[in-house]
Amino acid sequence: MNLIAYRFRDPRRGDIVAVRIAGRSLVYVKRLIGLPGEEFELREGVLRVNGEPIEEPYVTKRVPWNIGPVTLGADQYFVVGDNRSMRVDEHEMGIAPRARLIGPKLF
Repeated sequence: MNLIAYRFRDPRRGDIVAVRIAGRSLVYVKRLIGLPGEEFELREGVLRVNGEPIEEPYVTKRVPWNIGPVTLGADQYFVVGDNRSMRVDEHEMGIAPRARLIGPKLF
């Protein structure tokens, strides 16, 4: 993970990020799909931001999840994994405050 990237730029939709769960070493690695102030939803598995569908070429198999709509606060991001082939209740995802985002993945 790039531990200094977010000191120089804001997180972006599509970033693969490490999200601190507890302490310094317990993290999830997730895709960032919702940005502060946005209204987003997953409708029949399709991401919509402010009502507009967003292409997600990295998601190859998807179950028709329905989440939201959710409006994110000024310091909130929504993260979810790319493996969306399982039921929504079997998946770890959610709102993360900016302070919990460690940084994007290095490629």
